[in-house]
Amino acid sequence: MPVPARGRFITFEGIEGAGKSTQLERLTDRIRGTGQELFVTREPGGTPLGERLRGLLLDPAIGTMAAETELLLIFAARAEHLRACIEPALTRGAWVLCDRFTDASFAYQGAGRRLGADKVAVLEDWLQGDLRPDLVFVFDVPARLGLERAVNRGKRDRMESEDLAFFERARAAYLERAREQPQRYRVIDGSADVEAVAAAVDCVWSEWLARL
Repeated sequence: MPVPARGRFITFEGIEGAGKSTQLERLTDRIRGTGQELFVTREPGGTPLGERLRGLLLDPAIGTMAAETELLLIFAARAEHLRACIEPALTRGAWVLCDRFTDASFAYQGAGRRLGADKVAVLEDWLQGDLRPDLVFVFDVPARLGLERAVNRGKRDRMESEDLAFFERARAAYLERAREQPQRYRVIDGSADVEAVAAAVDCVWSEWLARL
């Protein structure tokens, strides 16, 4: 029996209010229409353990948490997610679409919490080896606009409650990573209306598929 071709790993990134989750849902529908097997997931989360840790990380009642604790909890959830879900899906040939992955740790904990990229990179290399997303959509919005959108959604979670400077640092980190690795990253203007953003995603997606 032939071994299935390894699947593709696509992630959706951006600060709060960038619109990444909406666009992930739309692209999911498009890909499923082709018959390609998909595994759609999110971080932190994706497993029973990961979802429990997500609840802790986002619970505003937790209040202040040491930045190192936050980073390690996220990577604990990620380790379980990788071993239980992502790696098996890729091995069987499924395409994985993930709402946030390790780029979020570089942006939020590395830059936002000022832990620095080196600490995040050590954990990334240890847990992931050479596994990296094949394509990263970075939905970019000014930090102030993203926060306004988050507020308009209702009660803010623990991450959404951070100040503007935190999200400005996170946004800058996303854009820096995209500049450093243009072969894998595609920056999408998330400040436009939903249909315009979806059209930009479709354009990038079609161009990327043509190059496979």
